Amino acid sequence: MARGDGMLNHDLLPDEKGPQDECGVFGVWAPGEEVAKLTYYGLYALQHRGQESAGIATSDGARINVYKDMGLVSQVFEETTLNSMKGHLAIGHCRYSTTGASHWANAQPTLGPTPNGTVALAHNGNLTNSADLADMVRGKIEADGGKVRGEIAQGNTTDTALVTNLLNGDPGQTLEQTALELLPKVEGAFCFVFMDEDTLYAARDPHGVRPLVLGRLDRGWVVASEQPALATVGASFIREIEPGELIAIDSNGVRSTHFAEATPKGCVFEYVYLARPDAAIAGRSVYESRVEMGRVLARENQAEADIVIPVPESGTPAAIGYAEESGIPFTHGFVKNAYVGRTFIQPSQTLRQLGIKLKLNALETVLKGKRVVVVDDSIVRGNTQRAVVRMLREAGASEVHVKISSPPVKWPCFYGIDFATRAELIANGAAVDEIAASIGADSLAYISEDGMIDATRQPRERLCTACFTGDYPIALPDDSRRGKNLLEKANQPGCEPGPDADLQSVL
Repeated sequence: MARGDGMLNHDLLPDEKGPQDECGVFGVWAPGEEVAKLTYYGLYALQHRGQESAGIATSDGARINVYKDMGLVSQVFEETTLNSMKGHLAIGHCRYSTTGASHWANAQPTLGPTPNGTVALAHNGNLTNSADLADMVRGKIEADGGKVRGEIAQGNTTDTALVTNLLNGDPGQTLEQTALELLPKVEGAFCFVFMDEDTLYAARDPHGVRPLVLGRLDRGWVVASEQPALATVGASFIREIEPGELIAIDSNGVRSTHFAEATPKGCVFEYVYLARPDAAIAGRSVYESRVEMGRVLARENQAEADIVIPVPESGTPAAIGYAEESGIPFTHGFVKNAYVGRTFIQPSQTLRQLGIKLKLNALETVLKGKRVVVVDDSIVRGNTQRAVVRMLREAGASEVHVKISSPPVKWPCFYGIDFATRAELIANGAAVDEIAASIGADSLAYISEDGMIDATRQPRERLCTACFTGDYPIALPDDSRRGKNLLEKANQPGCEPGPDADLQSVL
């Protein structure tokens, strides 16, 4: 395993933490193929789902090899590393942390022993009963004479490490049998992709909160968080893995078992922002959903303006839809630096005061003297929109009307999106006109909840809208038994793994 140097990613919009998904997962079973490189390219296609760390595990049938580190997929892996990772199956992971701090010990895939070998696990989502699972792990440790096994002993403080530990089942049980016993006891949102030395597994929670798909290669099979990752590696889309389903892939093909009854509650925010525009979820194009959200936004919230522009890239489809419906010309008001994703170099206070704009710059020739409608997908704290409006003003826009293609975000997510806390959500404590004044806009309008849902073409009862409504479809534990730092004894953001900040010390 590779260890990072401890530096954390620095977001390029200062002081703003927008909605982030926990991670992307990928798995491939393909004898005769370069599975490590296929996984690398699959993770590349899923990079938008997590930028803090990345990792790949491969198996040649005799042993599992894991390589992971902090940073983007392209920063973590070199061709020589991938060439050394031989085998016929692999899993991969790119992470944004929602349980456990962002440091190397919490990177995935996780690795742990089983009665018959080893298990490697990658996880997208967030578990709501981590405290209960920790109690189960504590019982295993006590029954084992105090022996702490797997990555918990190395400082891992994630819900993924708990599940990995619990997949070490009773002697005589296969990994598949252990998983089928364990999965009904795991609550919350999860898409697990895991493997032993010979078999690839994938499981999706009974609510299907996060997407997970199955694809076919000429000589193998692929599972991934989103369809674009299948297309990237040349796999054809077969179907979505169903809520409450466990699939296993080995030399005998694909077999499926349902460990729980499906009660679908897919995350509506996947359609709004999280998934790639070229993905499809439950048969509905994400891009078409976003364009339709823009059309609905225009019907619900017209504005007198000269141009419609997006906040790139997430606001582009909705801005196109808004322009189509309103008849106001669509154009681009910002230039985005295509080579900027994340940087490890944090600017000093002096450089911050210079107003360095690494991501976006406004086009004065397009904006000067114009009444502008600017479309974005969501507002969390409001800092991003405040910076956007300021740039438009500085470029000479005469009016700035902000249109948002989702309703006000008023509630935190406990199912895999790392929003700000409720106290930090600007819409939780201010009316729409007050938010408009706070961000410096002439006007502000959000799409209605009904309009957003209609754009997805999904029945309301099959969608989770908790971040907008506070209606949580999966029961939540008491405050004392939930939270990002639940499994860390030192409950301080950014703490490094060590004797006072690891799950082993909590257990």
